[in-house]
Amino acid sequence: MNVIRFSDLIAQGRVAGQRVFIRADLNVPQDDHGRITEDTRVRASVPCIRAALDAGAAVMVTSHLGRPTEGAFKPEDSLAPVAERLGELLGREVPLVSNWVDGVDVKPGQVVLLENCRVNKGEKKNDEALAKKMAALCDIFVHDAFGTAHRAEASTYGIAQFAPVACAGPLLAAEIDAISQALANPKRPLVAIVAGSKVSTKLTILQALASKVDGLIVGGGIANTFMLAAGLPIGKSLAEPDLIGDAKAVIEAMKARGAEVPIPVDVVVAKTFAADAPATVKAAADVAADDMILDIGPKTAAILADKLKAAGTIVWNGPVGVFEFDAFAAGTETIARAITESSAFSIAGGGDTLAAIAKYDAKVGYISTGGGAFLEVLEGKTLPAFEILTKRAAG
Repeated sequence: MNVIRFSDLIAQGRVAGQRVFIRADLNVPQDDHGRITEDTRVRASVPCIRAALDAGAAVMVTSHLGRPTEGAFKPEDSLAPVAERLGELLGREVPLVSNWVDGVDVKPGQVVLLENCRVNKGEKKNDEALAKKMAALCDIFVHDAFGTAHRAEASTYGIAQFAPVACAGPLLAAEIDAISQALANPKRPLVAIVAGSKVSTKLTILQALASKVDGLIVGGGIANTFMLAAGLPIGKSLAEPDLIGDAKAVIEAMKARGAEVPIPVDVVVAKTFAADAPATVKAAADVAADDMILDIGPKTAAILADKLKAAGTIVWNGPVGVFEFDAFAAGTETIARAITESSAFSIAGGGDTLAAIAKYDAKVGYISTGGGAFLEVLEGKTLPAFEILTKRAAG
């Protein structure tokens, strides 16, 4: 994927004295008092901002926060807590600027945070007039918010269309490189883990991956639907019987290419969905009518672990069991450990996946920061941010 990189512009000496507009992802969780409870995204944005300042640019940064109503700013929509945290991380004051669309006063060597961009009328619909006003504020636009890369909005797409120069910041560039390594030019075998409660929410991803991967590991409620497709009993487990045909089609598409969807040979079941429910390991064929499948069994986990250790590339989206309950966490833990021990290049994304990585201290080659954007990449979609930056790079 050919895009202009901000790091290259700096290396070429093209940033000094320039007005640089950075679209970051500073959409952080806050408590009822407006205090930031988790600042990973703020910390992740610092290298790009610092690089721009060190290069002698006049730096403007903006982000969305929450789901504000366009044109109706409320105190809880404010990036003020973010400005404060950013100031602490940069070791300097970061002024917060409101009503900035018609002009920003910032000098080389200075940085300002522009108030919540989603409050601007026309932001979400990528209004051309708004995008042109934003583009007029800068000499260089830097897209560094992968979490918004699947949205064509004024501050992500429109400004990139009209700014004199549009480039990828270090976070976005790293995502592009990791995605290319995992999906565009993967080292084989390429194994994907797609898990979750419903096939319907990930059916298009399963269909897209069926034409690319050498092994497709399914987990959670998705695996239950695939077990039904394979003629196995699942008791009262979560599944989507109306999608058995789709699951069969994915299995057949993989088989036609000499690839496979491993179906569980054993499972961990309980009579109720509860943390303290007694857990029983059963062969996949022996699931009773009143059983709920809440994890893969130890034999299945061992088979899957061997496949992951032998892989060249691993894409991971979703835990394979109810890992929040310790009695039903062994499958996901085994998967996490196998990925850690594998020499494969691995990329993981999705909220539950990140929670599992943290719980088991898994070592993953690249952790994607964008939930929806990561899923759309797996679906084979071209993200608007990648599309416009590629266009701009081609002139």
